[in-house]
Amino acid sequence: MTRAAQITLVPGDGIGVDVTEATMAVVGAALQRCGLPALETRKIDAGAAYFRETGQDIQLGGEEAAGQADAIFLGAIGLPSVRHADGTEISPHLRLRDRFELYAGVRPVKAYPNAPQRLADARAAGIDLVILRESTEGLFYSAAVHGRSQISDTEVRDTLRISRSVTERLHRFGFRLAERRLARGKGGRVTCVDKANVFASMAFFRRIFDEVKAEFPAIATGYNYVDAQALDLVRQPWDFDILVMENMFGDILSDLAGGLVGGMGMAACGEYGDAHALFQPAHGSAPDIMGQDKANPLAAILSGAMMLDYLSERLGVAGYDDAAQLIEDAVQAGFEANALRPMEFGGDMGTRAVTTEVTARVQGGKP
Repeated sequence: MTRAAQITLVPGDGIGVDVTEATMAVVGAALQRCGLPALETRKIDAGAAYFRETGQDIQLGGEEAAGQADAIFLGAIGLPSVRHADGTEISPHLRLRDRFELYAGVRPVKAYPNAPQRLADARAAGIDLVILRESTEGLFYSAAVHGRSQISDTEVRDTLRISRSVTERLHRFGFRLAERRLARGKGGRVTCVDKANVFASMAFFRRIFDEVKAEFPAIATGYNYVDAQALDLVRQPWDFDILVMENMFGDILSDLAGGLVGGMGMAACGEYGDAHALFQPAHGSAPDIMGQDKANPLAAILSGAMMLDYLSERLGVAGYDDAAQLIEDAVQAGFEANALRPMEFGGDMGTRAVTTEVTARVQGGKP
């Protein structure tokens, strides 16, 4: 009998609590339909609200517990009004990335019918690309662990780090992802996004890309400076498949790309290392609408599907990828039928209504 997957839940702050609950409902329905056992979950308290109450950003032993699970699911972290003395927000999830070496941040960007499309060109309906964000180094290297920045009253220095070990693994991850997408009839092209014309660190990033691409001769490649890539995401996003880039660049461009396909309520995310993975919606905590049944849970739900796909490989159980596909198909069919109308898009469906609709389709109750 297949053992139950063990998941660490970190609902966090604001609407993180709402969308985590929604995701677990949909994931549970998909597992049940596929004849798989329910997830075994362990909730960990972490985030800005917890910090405000306790002075700690994660409960005692929380990081260790997260590392013992098959996967980590995080809702959202941060409250603008709760900050460290240096002015930065509470962000224990950055430390989780650092601790578990979650170097490959996968941000799918997919257009759905009847969801807002910000570009007038008809080709915008076919947007289906992936931003692959290195998630442990780059300009976020200093942010992951307090004390890495050099701070004085007259100057602050943050360190941008690009290492060969992490960058080689990131690029290989990108090319292997391109192979899988190519096998499914998608683009199969990897574009290196950098600022190699100015920074030695970015030239190093591109040089390693060139070394790794030789291992994958069947995959097409391209290059773009990050400023030109921002322009091209508005001008011709349908021309791209996988965009691999440094941490800060990925943080910025993934939000831009999310806006092209409706908003951050559609921004799913999986962060992968060699031995661990964390899944979360890429949006913020939106504390102003917490608990009001207004949040769009689809980014979290689609992140849950990514988690199931990962569990299929981690546990060696094919049924988990079937469950993931059920969720992805339910979201696609729901938009095609105009049955998913989140308030984020000006629609009439709150968190619970969207969750109920997707769950019903996962269960097979709707065509």
